[in-house]
Amino acid sequence: MPSERSGAVTMRGNPLTLIGPELQVGDDAPDFTAVDTKLQDVTLASSKGKVRIFSVIPSLDTPVCDKQTRRFNEEAAKLGDGVAIYTISADLPFAAGRWCGAAGVDQVECISDHRSMSFGDAWGTHVKELRLDARAVFVVDASDKIVHAQYVGEIADHPDYDAALEAARKAAGR
Repeated sequence: MPSERSGAVTMRGNPLTLIGPELQVGDDAPDFTAVDTKLQDVTLASSKGKVRIFSVIPSLDTPVCDKQTRRFNEEAAKLGDGVAIYTISADLPFAAGRWCGAAGVDQVECISDHRSMSFGDAWGTHVKELRLDARAVFVVDASDKIVHAQYVGEIADHPDYDAALEAARKAAGR
């Protein structure tokens, strides 16, 4: 049974419990199984050898999550082919595909944690009370080490985009 962290984040000031560990820079990136918009499994190994940004959000259909995903999509071209960017939420894969198409998001792969919350449980972003993922950003280098980790304390707030992007550039040697 994964650990629980009471009051680890808030939503509009209300404390929430996160299931799973609090990952730190230097930790090995844990494996997970989520699904893409075509219902194909996505795991940590799916992008082995690349630098990865895992942009974790509660739902694409909310304003901050929308802006976060669009921001990483805009930045993707500047990072080069050696960096893969994933937006992870508990949204259904079909909803994520619809949203990406409507928003013109084509540089970020939206993957769904809805089936088993595997990512949330392994990465410590599963909000127990809501069965959603909390807002967080992780950067993982090509050798599967976490080089940036931010759990956003208030779910309605934006992450530190600049810090995540700088960590990705550095890990990619750019």
